[in-house]
Amino acid sequence: MNYTQTLEFLFQSLPAFESKGATAYKPGLERIVAFCRHMGNPQRNFFTIHVAGTNGKGSVSHIIASVLQQAGYRTGLFTSPHLQDFRERIRVDGEMIPKQKVVNFVDKHHQKMVELELSFFEMTAAMAFDYFAQSDVEVAVIETGLGGRLDATNLIVPIVSVITNIGMDHTALLGDTLQKIAAEKAGIIKKSIPVVVGEGDARYNTVIEQAAAANKSKVVYAEEEFACDEQLSEGAGQLFRVRRTRDGHRFDLRVDLAGTYQRHNIITASTTCDFLHQETPLTISRRAFLEGVRNAAAHTSLRGRWQQLSDKPLTICDTGHNAHGIACVAEQIRATPHRALYCVIGFVRDKDLAHILPLLPRDAHYIFTQARTERALPAAELTAKAAIYGLRGEAVPEVPAAVARARELAAQEDMIFIGGSTYVVAEAL
Repeated sequence: MNYTQTLEFLFQSLPAFESKGATAYKPGLERIVAFCRHMGNPQRNFFTIHVAGTNGKGSVSHIIASVLQQAGYRTGLFTSPHLQDFRERIRVDGEMIPKQKVVNFVDKHHQKMVELELSFFEMTAAMAFDYFAQSDVEVAVIETGLGGRLDATNLIVPIVSVITNIGMDHTALLGDTLQKIAAEKAGIIKKSIPVVVGEGDARYNTVIEQAAAANKSKVVYAEEEFACDEQLSEGAGQLFRVRRTRDGHRFDLRVDLAGTYQRHNIITASTTCDFLHQETPLTISRRAFLEGVRNAAAHTSLRGRWQQLSDKPLTICDTGHNAHGIACVAEQIRATPHRALYCVIGFVRDKDLAHILPLLPRDAHYIFTQARTERALPAAELTAKAAIYGLRGEAVPEVPAAVARARELAAQEDMIFIGGSTYVVAEAL
């Protein structure tokens, strides 16, 4: 098979959550454990950091990977979903896995993957572990796909676990309360392995603490370790004035990522990197930490986080796609100077729009759209649902045409926002 045929096999022969939704979700570790055993357990050949959470886990994973890379470690990074290229999911020192490596992996393991009926995500995770081992990776940052307890990545034994936050998302699969979702995310906690909690909350802290206590694992609350005293925009990035709680040490952190919500991610990543330096075999110098954070997007090619696509009119895209994420996006839109607002918005079918749509600004003109995925909610259906919550506009079923329509309507002093779904952002990019 060539690369194109290999991708067709992966996306069509094996169920992919990205295209099929909940019907492709295969909870449980039996298949991935059997497959990794078949490969010789490559995931045991390097240190790992395991990152779960409803929002922010992508940014936190990329920031930590950038810092480790800057510290001189050969660093693997496994994230999902991808925006434009499947290979974005698997990186070593910021470079995507080569196409030939993808082809070679599928050629070699095709029969076993079919025999075990691996899901798309299980196959991708295994490919990452195998490629990292082949590439002599020393440490890898592994982001969960969905949940934690039954996620295919949960066969690793990390040196630290990270839970960024808990919000309402994938409720049909993870549970319909914050406590149930927290229990699933807390499933990544391993025996005697500390867990960093990015954003603590009285509604779910006890759930995480109970899971940690059962595993004799320490809980480190990031907001008790570091505080952000000031946050300033600086060109395309930001400056954070950060204080370390244990000794009152203050320092400036620059990051090449926009978005006010990065405040939480910076505190989570700072706490994790501090822990890695203080409590594990890894050494992270002050300079490596500062430079790694400063160049997080540049080192790892992170995109789609309050990313500015153009000026006049100011055009922003963001991959926030659940109530927790959309609330952050809506807050940032309100804080951004603009005259009229045009929103190009699309969602997948399984989102709880009753909790999302009321968060969006009512004073915008909406161009409702749908991405090219089976999971996309039809633009006309979204238009009707949005009207219930006072959101008015028009339906333009294809994303490029919807973006073009927004640009046609917007004047130079206006603002265009593109989001609602990772797939909408991917097509806009």
